[in-house]
Amino acid sequence: MAKAEKGIKKAKFEDRILNELNLILRQDLNDTRLQFASLTKVELTNDYSVATVYWDTFDPEKKEGISSALQAAESKLRSSLASVLKVRHTPEIKITYDQQFESEQHIASLLGAEAKNGKSF
Repeated sequence: MAKAEKGIKKAKFEDRILNELNLILRQDLNDTRLQFASLTKVELTNDYSVATVYWDTFDPEKKEGISSALQAAESKLRSSLASVLKVRHTPEIKITYDQQFESEQHIASLLGAEAKNGKSF
């Protein structure tokens, strides 16, 4: 199997996991803290044994509650995912906060401050 082909298969499987987990999050979990959460990305290890699932929220004030609710729901997410995927081994799920938006905001504010000081990029 070519390396590029394996990369495409892995990316498709990551997308499928992300889509299924977002459905499970919306339809099967009844925790009101999760209504402002969105799963943004899934990264699988090379052996497909662990899926790191990234999440973000539109309401930064609820970040702590959402984090607790997602950590508590990890096993439920995995078991629901197993019943949908129908694969031999369902990856272990690790939930982590996606800091991409905050990092982008920080960089934009730094660039804006530098632009005000007369520096160009």
